Amino acid sequence: MRILNQSRLPREVCVASISLKGLWPEKSIEKRITDILERMERVYPFEPDIICLPETFQISWVEEMKTLDEIAEDENIAGAVTARIAEMAKKHNCYIVCPIVTKKEGHFYNSSILLNRVGEIAGVYHKIHPTDTETLPDVYYKGGGITPGALLPPVFKTDFGTIGMQICMDASWFENWRLLKEAGAEMVLFPSQGPFGDTLVHHAWMNQYYIVSATGEDARILDITGDVVASDGEFARWVCATVNLEKAFLEIWPQVQKFGDIEKKYGQRIRIKIYHPENWATIESRDPDLKVKDILDEFSLPTLAEQIREATEIQDKYRLK
Repeated sequence: MRILNQSRLPREVCVASISLKGLWPEKSIEKRITDILERMERVYPFEPDIICLPETFQISWVEEMKTLDEIAEDENIAGAVTARIAEMAKKHNCYIVCPIVTKKEGHFYNSSILLNRVGEIAGVYHKIHPTDTETLPDVYYKGGGITPGALLPPVFKTDFGTIGMQICMDASWFENWRLLKEAGAEMVLFPSQGPFGDTLVHHAWMNQYYIVSATGEDARILDITGDVVASDGEFARWVCATVNLEKAFLEIWPQVQKFGDIEKKYGQRIRIKIYHPENWATIESRDPDLKVKDILDEFSLPTLAEQIREATEIQDKYRLK
């Protein structure tokens, strides 16, 4: 159960992510896990709702080598690594994205396990597009290879909203990200080894959801517009920030004609931000009793996604067959 911080709005979510930068190369898996747990301690005082860890965080850039069968954990039962992360989720009342190799029905997957606030496994995502070296047997991993996940990525309901997950090379296939948007994702957690810089910015604004990345190189939180909410650096290899899911993304025209009336009625209860070079705008509720959807309905304003959907239907109707 979510215990709402009274200083936050009802749909404000405190998100955190951890970078591996500075923790590699490492000699042993145990040392890596210990270092990650210590780095996670930095974010707990901020009472995060969810923490994202990097892709295969316990083995990436670690000299100690084990076979796939030794590394992989049953995705339905918390194994040695997952159990230690689950203990932290329960202790600190937060969700944690725990990316490890899992095994299911004789197959191995590069996975992200979603742990809920009491440390239970609440969902599992299988990397759809593992690298060639991951997939080919006995190339990256000893004793087998990674099986690509199903092409339809799942979404997961949490007590603060709907989330999706992608992993590393998934960033290069745009369809996964669109499908997550269509399934209702409001935030995508992205464990990775590489940072995928502006590629993630593109995914955020194209799909109008938040992206939280935790990689071997950096940690970032991106707004629904692709703006960087927070990023790590030399002096802190983790990020933690609050984002507001009570926020809508609009095409500027002709919606802008009604912005004055909205601001006149609601004043500081709302926040409108205009992105002039892009012809975008966002409307955000700053009042716990005011929902953005109610404002959009009151002033007959479509979101960008709704506007594009309507335009596509009209175009398809009149397109020559």
